[in-house]
Amino acid sequence: MCGIFGIINHKDAVRIVYSGLYALQHRGQESSGIVSSDGKKTYSYLGMGLVSEIFNNEILEKLKGNISIGHTRYSTYGETTLKNAQPIIVKTVFGELAIAHNGNLINVKELRNKLEKEGSIFQTTSDSEVILHLIAKSSNLGLKFALLKALNQIKGAYSIILMTKNELYGIRDPFGVRPLCLGKLDKSYILSSETCAFDLLGAKYLREIKPGEIIRITKNDIKSFYINWSQNKKAHCIFEYIYFSRPDSIVFNKMVYDVRKELGRILAKEAPVDADFVIAIPDSANVAAVGYAEESKIPFEIGLIRSHYVGRTFIQPKQSIRDFNVKLKFNPVISPFLKNKRIIVIDDSIVRGTTSRKLIKMLRKTHVKEIHLRISCPPIKFPCFYGIDTPTKEELIASNYSVEEIRKFIGVDSLHYLSLEGLLKATGMKPDDFCVACFNGNYPIC
Repeated sequence: MCGIFGIINHKDAVRIVYSGLYALQHRGQESSGIVSSDGKKTYSYLGMGLVSEIFNNEILEKLKGNISIGHTRYSTYGETTLKNAQPIIVKTVFGELAIAHNGNLINVKELRNKLEKEGSIFQTTSDSEVILHLIAKSSNLGLKFALLKALNQIKGAYSIILMTKNELYGIRDPFGVRPLCLGKLDKSYILSSETCAFDLLGAKYLREIKPGEIIRITKNDIKSFYINWSQNKKAHCIFEYIYFSRPDSIVFNKMVYDVRKELGRILAKEAPVDADFVIAIPDSANVAAVGYAEESKIPFEIGLIRSHYVGRTFIQPKQSIRDFNVKLKFNPVISPFLKNKRIIVIDDSIVRGTTSRKLIKMLRKTHVKEIHLRISCPPIKFPCFYGIDTPTKEELIASNYSVEEIRKFIGVDSLHYLSLEGLLKATGMKPDDFCVACFNGNYPIC
């Protein structure tokens, strides 16, 4: 998924970016980096791990300038190594260009092979570097038209922040798959994956970058132009509402909290069951569980305690790490109030099924009478090629087993998923504006 953030025309640009990345940490925990410029020289620092683990006051002091961009990485394409940490910098006739990219390109292998045959030398295995090489190949056109030519060659999902020594570009793919928004802090413009970063900084949210739009920001003005693509269809990633975005963010012009609560309400209507309590798998299912409890009139309780010092299990790159982190991350509340009770457990999704199975085993230790699992999205049956780490159908439990077989594997008394119609209804937006390929296999970009 990745989180991207940038600011221009601020004396404390690097520290603002550090704070912005901190707010976007939920979008990626593998690596992080910050690049800045003082108009003459570019400064960079990248590291593996969390933002708080990588940067300290001494490092931030060395990153100078009033323009800066940052990135926190969740890997889908490319190896899990420091060389693939972003932002990526390349030297061109335009000077040094730095890129922070959220999303996946689906024609990256074809483009990379072509560029290598033409003499390009890559320093990473990331698809993001391909964009920089495409820009550099058209240097005779000037940066604006070189950028347009590059963007018209790539296919896939991308929200991009591009930095020169004195300019900031915010770019969103024509389908608007990944979020990107514009804000303002005093006289400084900010670009961010989510608005929760603006709230932390006391910045004003201005608007979303539109699908296919390129925002060019300098010290004195802001202009916008568009990628030369003639298509009107949107394909917002529905998983931003289900799992990835923070509930306090505005994404695709809707508050995530409101959508998630509605997911729970509709789920309660579609899959009611007699029970004593509703509990959530924290934290991404909390709001949906509140909605389910309110609609069903069944009390909401805390059944699992989450350690907030462990990362998100779904976005860990290896299954072995995910399994161990489940134990580190969650602990059931073993209390008399749960004993012999019927509980409804709300979760946002089931991807591989292994995490759900371990959590249900934990809850069985509380000696509950029944466990009814309700999922606030449909079964995930197809891989995503636009920025979520589910590359093969073999990894997706719903692609290979029926709901009843999944119920038995996880070990619950009943299992129900939210319908696709219910999911789309909860957004309050046009159903055709979303990519739901992970549920129905209809890929909007190919």
